[in-house]
Parts: sequence; C-alpha cells; structure tokens
Amino acid sequence: MGSALRLLKTLSAEEPEMGITALSARLGLAKSTVHRLVSTLVSEGFLERNPVDGRYRLGLLLFSMGTLVRRRMNVAEESVPLLHSLCERSGETIHLAVLHDSEILYLRNIESQHAIRPRSYLGVRKPAFCTSEGRALLAFSPPLVLAQVLRAPLVPRTPHTITDKAALQQLLEKVRHCGYAVDDEESEVDMRGVAAPIFDATGSVVAAVGLAGPTQRLPKAKMHRLAAMVVDSAQAISKRLGYSPRDGI
Repeated sequence: MGSALRLLKTLSAEEPEMGITALSARLGLAKSTVHRLVSTLVSEGFLERNPVDGRYRLGLLLFSMGTLVRRRMNVAEESVPLLHSLCERSGETIHLAVLHDSEILYLRNIESQHAIRPRSYLGVRKPAFCTSEGRALLAFSPPLVLAQVLRAPLVPRTPHTITDKAALQQLLEKVRHCGYAVDDEESEVDMRGVAAPIFDATGSVVAAVGLAGPTQRLPKAKMHRLAAMVVDSAQAISKRLGYSPRDGI
C-alpha cells in the first residue's frame, strides 16, 4: 500500500506521465515490482496507460474522488454564515456533517452558549443510521448507499436506538416525505437532534445540517418548529451551491 501511494504521488503537474523505467528509478524499486504495482492501480482505475507512448498517468477515478473532496470543501465554506445564523436564531448547537461509508463525519460545529450542550463533534465519526444527520443523508442517497449500511449489523448506542432494519427503512421513507430527520436519544442519551439534507448543483445530497441539544430544552413539542428552521437553512445552503429544487424538496 505504501509503495502504491508513493507511486501515485510521484506523478505531478510537471511530470503527469511516466514509464515503468522512470518510475522504477524515481521510487528505487525493481521494474518488476513497479510493473506489478502499476498493473494493480490500472485495474482499480487509479492509473491509466497512454496508448500512444505506453506511459502511465493518473486515472479518472482520482478525478472523481477529487470532485467529491471539492464538493465537501465547497459546502463547508459556503455554509458557515448560515450555520452561525441558525445557531443564533435557535440558541442550540449546530453541526455540518457528510457521509463517509456507513458513518458521518462532522465538518463544522457551531456551539450554543448554553452551559448544557452537546460536546464538540468536529472531526468525529458516528454511525449514520442512528443520527439525525446520517438519516437525512441516507434518505436522499442512492439505494446502493443505503444497502451498504443495511448489510452490516445495526449496533445500538443507547436503549432507544432503532436497530430493526425494516423499521429504519420505514423511518427513512418518512424523512424523504417530510424533508428532515430526527434523533430522539438514539445516538446519545438525553440528547435530541434534527437535521435536513443539503444538495449541490447536480441534485446530489452532499451534506446535512443538524441541530442538537438536551431533551430538557428540546421537548418533542418544540422539535417541529426547530425542524422548519433547520430545513430553511439547509435549503439556503443548497441554493448557494447552485441547487434548484424541481420536486418541492
């Protein structure tokens, strides 16, 4: 793995294409070893062979992966003022999260001024299936993404966590219908959260904005009003990313 990564990093804007001999000399590896590494990287889409001169260059898979990274960077940057505004209007902690395999990764964390509040999740990963942000993302992701999550056991984080896969699928149908997801003490005891999806210019879900706080301050009767605020913020961020709703979402 280390040698393969070194090989990929060897290709640059100055030298976008290299042959086996040049790669062997640059990496200090035998030609047979480099050829084996190159063959594997080509088969996986990380490299491609120039049919004219036989040299190798970075493959389209890396371009696709780079596009995903840029999307995440864009949403993290464009969302900041709207996340702060939502925090001020709601008085609660606000999160921005993205989907990574079967987990979510928190990119932004705007803390409320209350003494009792969720701890900072910045850079933290949590299961997608039991968090409001994760559910908002899963509900609007391609079916294959949800299928991947459902293949693994749903391990409960609290006594309230929904672990029945059929029940989870029904819950995600409701999320698609109403446009937001709720976490009712399913990720952490005594904490509730609500989240809504963020879409980019292509209509793909790229992130979720979430609001979280203690159950004593977020009674169920209050969640609907907070959900409307979160949805408004998510729609405003989506608009900044170039999203134009076509189906009322």
